[in-house]
Amino acid sequence: MENKKFDVVIIGAGPAGLTAGIYLSRAKVKTLILDEGMPGGQIILSHEIANYPGVENVSGYALASTMKKQAETFGCVVKRNAKITNFDLSSEKKTIEINNGKEIFETKVVIISTGGKSRPLGIPGENKFKGRGVSYCATCDGDFYQGKEIIVVGGGNSALEEAVALTKYAKVTIVHQFDHFQAFKHAIEDAEKNDKIDFIMESELQEINGDNVLEYVTIKNMKTGAISTKKIDGVFVFIGYIPNTEMFANVLNLNERKEIISNETLETNIKGVFVAGDNRNKKIRQITTAVSDGTIAASNAIEFLNSL
Repeated sequence: MENKKFDVVIIGAGPAGLTAGIYLSRAKVKTLILDEGMPGGQIILSHEIANYPGVENVSGYALASTMKKQAETFGCVVKRNAKITNFDLSSEKKTIEINNGKEIFETKVVIISTGGKSRPLGIPGENKFKGRGVSYCATCDGDFYQGKEIIVVGGGNSALEEAVALTKYAKVTIVHQFDHFQAFKHAIEDAEKNDKIDFIMESELQEINGDNVLEYVTIKNMKTGAISTKKIDGVFVFIGYIPNTEMFANVLNLNERKEIISNETLETNIKGVFVAGDNRNKKIRQITTAVSDGTIAASNAIEFLNSL
């Protein structure tokens, strides 16, 4: 099969990858974006985004769709349902194979923007009821719980913001392992003033129980050790992320959290391979920081191409 040639191939179509695609294509760089699923990454799971500068109260899906359209308008090729099955990043002519060899792409530069995935609780019953009582996406599943009672697990921005969004459908109880939240002040205030939200602090879910449907959860108070049960219809989990870097573990330098290590230009340990977004070594993970990464990686990719 003849290789299809591009100047830059971007792996991952979240905000970082789409932003890189916009900048590269606008600079007349022949660019391809590959994504295993639907372009947009984790932001398509957000019911409402209110802190993206210049944009008021937009859904994650709508924002992602606009980014994709912008990239394609400038000539970027965006290919969805593209599962990477083999690749060579070390050679000067880098190759990426998708869908068991159905297509092979040759490129001079690769930008890895594979993002992350929701971190599971890792407790009994979670896998059994995943997709039928246990969810990691308020936007996807919230309306299934109209008039019911649900638990939201977590204490960061995502947990509190999605808990507030879920009150449009259900009565919400937030369960958090500490006596304080790690979210921004406004997110905490919004949750605390919402009369459809209760709080169970310094506690953890121990087990998710039921026969054919989720019926109740077991909760442990981390301070006293007391065990209790609570009848519930659904559990929404927002306790962080795991970077999608498994396929690069033996190729790129990763830190102890499995994030890709890069320098200030966002270049990895391999020349011509850059990283952008939530899969790289950084502290703050927001849409704005992902977009910033995409801009930086694209700009330095252009500089690298010009040096060849």
